[in-house]
Amino acid sequence: MSLKITLFGITRDIVGTSVIELPAPAPTTVAELLAEMRRQYPALGELRSCAVAVNNEYAGPEQALHTVDEIALIPPVAGG
Repeated sequence: MSLKITLFGITRDIVGTSVIELPAPAPTTVAELLAEMRRQYPALGELRSCAVAVNNEYAGPEQALHTVDEIALIPPVAGG
């Protein structure tokens, strides 16, 4: 199973590309995906927060992921 993840903002800068594919055992969850991303890219662990969207909706840590899902890693944003 391979998951395609779209990256935005500082997450894209840390990883060095806007889209990555990660091999993942089935089934996998948002929490497991984040743990693997932080293992491969330790600087992601330094972010104050990082949200995951699955199929255009924010996802909780226990949500299961499938190869057909649209997954996005959304960094914290600041505004004013």
